[in-house]
Amino acid sequence: MEIKDLQKVIKETYFEKDSRRGLEGTFRWFVEEVGELAKALRKGDTENLYEEFSDVLAWLFSLANLAGVDMEKAAERYAKGCPKCGNIPCTCDE
Repeated sequence: MEIKDLQKVIKETYFEKDSRRGLEGTFRWFVEEVGELAKALRKGDTENLYEEFSDVLAWLFSLANLAGVDMEKAAERYAKGCPKCGNIPCTCDE
């Protein structure tokens, strides 16, 4: 699936609800999903990882839709590797 296609599906599916909830409310849901992903990673819950990663991705796209951000354009920032050092793999100091 292309990034633009996923963003469109998420918008068609959730934009009305997300708009009523607002950017701040939607961001709180996103953070909650990130927390659930962190919990699954910490526990080594591999059965649940696909679900948690997909939930985080969907909520991220919901936020982008509300903020008017084209995720395909946002992803282009990383198309040639690290946006800071320009290398693959990244050679930035941590």
